[in-house]
Amino acid sequence: MSVTLDFCGEIFPVVPGQPFLIGREGDLVIDDNPYLHRHFLSVDLQNEICWLSNVGTRMTATVSDSGGSFQGWLAPGARVPIVFAQTSVLFTAGPTTYEVFLHNDTPSFVSNSQNALLAGDTTIGPVIFTPSQRLLILALAEPLLRRDGASITELPSSRRAAQRLGWELTRFNRKLDNVCDKLDRHGVRGLRGAPGHLATNRRGRLVEHAVASRLVTAADLHLLDEPQTGAVDD
Repeated sequence: MSVTLDFCGEIFPVVPGQPFLIGREGDLVIDDNPYLHRHFLSVDLQNEICWLSNVGTRMTATVSDSGGSFQGWLAPGARVPIVFAQTSVLFTAGPTTYEVFLHNDTPSFVSNSQNALLAGDTTIGPVIFTPSQRLLILALAEPLLRRDGASITELPSSRRAAQRLGWELTRFNRKLDNVCDKLDRHGVRGLRGAPGHLATNRRGRLVEHAVASRLVTAADLHLLDEPQTGAVDD
């Protein structure tokens, strides 16, 4: 069994019995971003099983297979087996989103593309979004969807995303609250902080979830440049 990591096109092998540390320091130095943990993720290959562990204390990561049919939320202290041929790991530290790929040459599971969302769908499970809610998600996810192979992207601020849509900031924030609340009610974790309060980093978590689950794809970006009717739909 062989497992490798791909970050910014650089390949790193995982040595059996030697935890591979990812963070501001470690075997893979992601960035000197002060919002990033010194040691955030650990990849450990033991007894022909590869584990991805969150060894940080605050940050989370979104883990998904290449087909978008599986997505997991890796909280501090949690771990998940790497069972797919290619696994994407998305995480946000401050204003920056990062993506690391894990490649497993002997996967235990193969993605079923029929279970993945098709480009253009506006639902994930029972969640249905209005056109303006989907535009909001696209505006936030646009840099990540346009990354063209890059592993580091900047998360737009709410003000910048609102300007991209031609909306007032108050309208954008209200719709962002609605989208996060809708997803939270349907079991998407990481969008709420304390009971009754939305998480402060909900934009990053929303983008990670939307891209990892194929809720929005690069094929949808043209919608951002199409004229809006101005009708109130939510």
